[in-house]
Amino acid sequence: MKNSPARVLLVGAAGRMGKTVLDLAQSDREIDIAARCDLGDPIEPAIKNCDVAIDFSQADSIDEICFAALRNGKPLVIGTTGHSQQQRKTIEETAHSVPIVLASNFSVGVNVLFWLTQKAAEFLGSDFNAEIVETHHKMKRDAPSGTAKTLAEVLKGARKSKSEIPIQSIREGEVVGEHSVIFNGPAERLGLTHRAASREIFARGALRAAKWTVRKSPGLYSMQDVLGL
Repeated sequence: MKNSPARVLLVGAAGRMGKTVLDLAQSDREIDIAARCDLGDPIEPAIKNCDVAIDFSQADSIDEICFAALRNGKPLVIGTTGHSQQQRKTIEETAHSVPIVLASNFSVGVNVLFWLTQKAAEFLGSDFNAEIVETHHKMKRDAPSGTAKTLAEVLKGARKSKSEIPIQSIREGEVVGEHSVIFNGPAERLGLTHRAASREIFARGALRAAKWTVRKSPGLYSMQDVLGL
């Protein structure tokens, strides 16, 4: 007998990413969007009868989302970016009691970019200076993007340095998302770039994470954990 579909609460269902998740979920037999919340809707009543919540809303909603998850023992998949340090602390504390997948980017390709960036930084060493350039649509609120911040943390970790990595943020047109890591060295330059052609890649990854996290113990996980990288 096949397992029942994962019942999902989608927070931010009316947004760009929320609508994309809804569209993809219709053709995924392992997913049932059982409840939806948008700005101003109470989270807790909606999460009670769900197996997992996917959050693509806004950073200021995270306290209510985490509180509802804690009270009801429900896993979370958080795709919203731009959290403050205090909001990040709330997520980390909640993960002591429920499984949470927190990712600045759910794309498989971007998570491979994280891995490649780490390896490149390790091999190239201190002779190469690194910088990040990211471009998104003009409606994106946070800058730098969460993905660019993650890339910067990857670079600092690989170099064992606390020095800030230069990030250039561009907001124009309808660009879904583009991230480049550029290594400038003596007489040579190496660039790693990921371009998103559709929001489907993020939604597909979030649904994959939702199915994965319902079987996990409490803890704070990344998309790389989901992919086994």
